[in-house]
Amino acid sequence: MRHHDIGAGLGRALRTALAGLALAGATTLACAADYKILVPAAPGGGYDQLGRAVQAALQANKLAERVQVNNVTGAGGTIGLAQLINGSKGDGGALMASGKGMVSAVFINKSPVTLSNVTPIARLTGEYEVLVVPASSPLKSMADLVAAYKANPAAVSWAGGFAGGVDQLTAGMIVQAIGGEAGKFNYVAFGSGGEVLAQVLGGHVTVGLGGFNEFAGQIKAGKLRALAVTAPARVKDIDVPTLKEQGINVEFVNWRGIMAAPGISDAQRDELVKALTQMAKSESWKATLEKNEWVDMLMVGDEFRHYVEAEQKTVLKLVTDLGLVKK
Repeated sequence: MRHHDIGAGLGRALRTALAGLALAGATTLACAADYKILVPAAPGGGYDQLGRAVQAALQANKLAERVQVNNVTGAGGTIGLAQLINGSKGDGGALMASGKGMVSAVFINKSPVTLSNVTPIARLTGEYEVLVVPASSPLKSMADLVAAYKANPAAVSWAGGFAGGVDQLTAGMIVQAIGGEAGKFNYVAFGSGGEVLAQVLGGHVTVGLGGFNEFAGQIKAGKLRALAVTAPARVKDIDVPTLKEQGINVEFVNWRGIMAAPGISDAQRDELVKALTQMAKSESWKATLEKNEWVDMLMVGDEFRHYVEAEQKTVLKLVTDLGLVKK
């Protein structure tokens, strides 16, 4: 009986030891997953492209042993935003791709959480908007588009992504700049850049808006005519006039960057800023920017935090002017 007790005791001890080893192994694996990047949109879009580019660059430059990417869709990114805020407080390894589109989505979707609740780490990239028409369109320049709009505003359809997104914000700013009412123009929202492209190529809308990359292939092929780009000055290797040089005082850049969870320590934030800064200055990241034709817009830490605060005020005014948010 005594031998049985000893055996049982050893069995219990062995099970306890094995359980401890299993827990230690799990902990080691968790530590190996240095960062978890939440992408608040479906695979393939701008946030997803950024999240996976950051994943690859962090690992390529040995700034992280392992980086996981998780897509959470819905409500212009605000479902993912809420998940980061409510589920990852104090987690120094929890990151999220974000950008200007999320700023407007917060207001339009009446989100209970905002970008003021997260920890801004780094603005990384920017993409200018471009206005395109089919090659067969009689519109040859922004002057032609403005003339058509002023002659009959309702007859001019502006096609872009989801309501309240960066495409509609851009169109609203242009309408305001040429003397129209930002909240009263014919904006047609589509679920993806591919849908916008099809509508423009088919001649079903007057003008399409989107990131330059979405239309670059068709512009180079001569199937689309680019009327203007929203950059402050001519962009290298893009032979498209700016809005400003055509007399329309509008600049717009769709920035994207990385946010961290709320409640992290200053030391955790500083470590993240250091890692993202090193990544953004690496040769592999520069190659990524060139490949995707992204504008390098690196801004980190407190400077980026103040920038996000200012963006929220600017975008709130714009979506209010557009009639997307009630005063």
